[in-house]
Amino acid sequence: MIEIPVFTLDAFTNLPFKGNPAAVCPLVQELNDDLYQKIAAEINLSETAFITRLNPSDSFSSGSRFRLRWFTPTTEVNLCGHATLASAAVLFQHKENVNPVLVFETKSGDLAVTKQGEGYIMDFPLNPPTQEDPSEFRDIIQAAVGKHAVKDVYLSANTKKLMVRLADSCDRSVLTSLKVDPVALQSSERSGRVKGLILTMKGSPDCQPGYDFYSRYFAPWNGIPEDPVTGSAHTVLGSYWSEKLGKKKMLAYQCSGRGGELELEVRDDGRINIAGQTVTVLQGTIRL
Repeated sequence: MIEIPVFTLDAFTNLPFKGNPAAVCPLVQELNDDLYQKIAAEINLSETAFITRLNPSDSFSSGSRFRLRWFTPTTEVNLCGHATLASAAVLFQHKENVNPVLVFETKSGDLAVTKQGEGYIMDFPLNPPTQEDPSEFRDIIQAAVGKHAVKDVYLSANTKKLMVRLADSCDRSVLTSLKVDPVALQSSERSGRVKGLILTMKGSPDCQPGYDFYSRYFAPWNGIPEDPVTGSAHTVLGSYWSEKLGKKKMLAYQCSGRGGELELEVRDDGRINIAGQTVTVLQGTIRL
């Protein structure tokens, strides 16, 4: 019998049942891809992360570099923020890792996570999107926002995330009250160019706590109807809003039902720091 420890953490929040839940499995040995996918489907969260040691002589407490993979209930993904945050928290908190910085080898290259105060800072790639003709994505925009006015449409070809910015005349309640049908959304875009939809709007920096922008994220193409808080989407959003607002440091709020807060800093080296907190809500064992 194989016994695999599993932790569920809520990421980008300091409160249980808020933020984005991720499952994290620290593994003594690699499993086959089919088993990774079955475990992720069984757990059925937006992401399940699997951490493995790169050096057999390392432990989860002493090692500073690990391999990290992320699976949705239906597929493996190339980049996931909240499950990276959760993975670092498992190593720092539950495995009492002694290093100040942990590096994960992933499909998106090396991702470093540094402990800072009550939370963690992730060093992520920046994914600048390019402006698109809205008419090219008319069906998907219609399925997502209906008749609401749209200001900008951008696409990150690298991440296959389409970003639709609502007009500044829209109130935040327009974004939060949108009822997006994942089936209609998925069927409105079958070209393969889009695997995730970001809806965003300008924030209220003058009102406490001073959010620079708001967003929601939908990825039914990857088996995720709506993701509560999405680090990878902010590699696109951070680039876009930094340019539009003329700011390097921003506070973002993803206004899903659960909600979550992200601190962003766009760096001069073409990367982005994404910071947040986590809360552990479940700890157990998978027996196979």
